[in-house]
Amino acid sequence: MKIYQIITSLALLLQVAAVNAQQAPRGQEVPNIADPRLQVKLPDVNGDSLSLISYKGKVVLLDFWASWCMPCRAANKKLVKIYSKYKDKGFEVYGVSLDEEQKDWVKAIAKDKITWLQVREHGNAWEAKVAQQWAISAIPTSFLINKKGDIVAMNLESDELEKAVKELLEE
Repeated sequence: MKIYQIITSLALLLQVAAVNAQQAPRGQEVPNIADPRLQVKLPDVNGDSLSLISYKGKVVLLDFWASWCMPCRAANKKLVKIYSKYKDKGFEVYGVSLDEEQKDWVKAIAKDKITWLQVREHGNAWEAKVAQQWAISAIPTSFLINKKGDIVAMNLESDELEKAVKELLEE
């Protein structure tokens, strides 16, 4: 079973890398959030759950981060500006925290002034189902998803992200 998970994770990473290069390998489809293997539905700060697929039809950044990750926190500051600029035009962020402690997560959300949806899977973050589904081995890690639910880019720097979001919103 473990080897199957490793092979599946590698296949997903190769597909996402190909999407990041703007072309899927010949004969392979672009990864889409409608794929059951990529489904995410986790509780937010209040315990309410919202699935990633419910954002289909919008431009979405799936953002994996944690309160203890300083590069993640720096990226949050830049993402707050991008989100504020484009949220009313159809841009959403689905933040997935890999924090093990809820109090640390909630404190970071407040300190970073994050207003988009934040979810977290309880327990050991690196062993969390969502981290394994998306083959997360380091953070910050983010996936940009178009209105059709296709993953179109991965780990864009803030300037590249803003440009891509603007272009996708205009489609």
